Amino acid sequence: MRSYQTRKGFWREAIALQGSITIHVLPSIISFGFLASGVCCIAWLMQSVFDVSFNLDISPFGFAGAVLGILLVIRLNAGYDRWWEARTLWGGMVNQSRNLVISAMAYGPDDSEWRESLVRWTAAFPHVARHSLRGEPSSTEVANLVGPKYETQVANADHMPGFVAWQLSELLGDAKERLGMDGFAFIQIDRERALLVNHIGACERILATPLPRIYSITIRRFILLFLLILPMALIHLLEVMWFIPFVTMVVAYPLLTLDQIGVELENPFATSSLSNLPLDDISANIERNVFAILSQKQVDKS
Repeated sequence: MRSYQTRKGFWREAIALQGSITIHVLPSIISFGFLASGVCCIAWLMQSVFDVSFNLDISPFGFAGAVLGILLVIRLNAGYDRWWEARTLWGGMVNQSRNLVISAMAYGPDDSEWRESLVRWTAAFPHVARHSLRGEPSSTEVANLVGPKYETQVANADHMPGFVAWQLSELLGDAKERLGMDGFAFIQIDRERALLVNHIGACERILATPLPRIYSITIRRFILLFLLILPMALIHLLEVMWFIPFVTMVVAYPLLTLDQIGVELENPFATSSLSNLPLDDISANIERNVFAILSQKQVDKS
């Protein structure tokens, strides 16, 4: 899995393009440069032809920029809270999957077919949850775990993770009724299964409840007004008028970048997002972990 340990040095990350938001905001930055150039042209014409000059005070822009920065940071924090909550929920899904299998191996019936079936369905849950959150169809990973027949049923289910959770509950019910699993053990293991459903439900809440659009619209209007008026205030401040578009683009870069990062963090599950969670790695890690527990149980038994 990816971690902070894979990060490179300062300079390599400072100039990196892969994984950077710069490419996404560059068209908007260039657009503001052209708008600033238009303002400069109008100001030059007004001064040359009509002897009229712009004379806006630059000091209010310092206060406006600070307020705008605070609004952007608030939005950024709101997006990061969603991203971190999603990561916490998937971390809980890792733990619950392990706990479910460990409890089943320790307290479940001594039936090899039942144990393998439970492990396979548990391993399938994160894969199915990942596809459900991303709006993707079921995959060969699920078919390899539970078989093509069940994979088709999963794909056709109204709620794919719910179908997998139901299959797990059927296995637990069969263990209690037919294979003689203790009632207390049944309750404990089924509680782990229910927590898996709770975690995917919380992820679906994040997915279905984006940040209010009015918040995004308001902040972006503030950015637009700030960057449109800024060149007018720079005209009497800079001796070289044609340097103003460059300064405007330099100011636009951090503002637009913070705004876009907030957008990227809003949906932590989408593969199109630069900040998407490594759900493929997490799902594969869960699968390895639960099968390792099954293998260890088989070794201990032999």
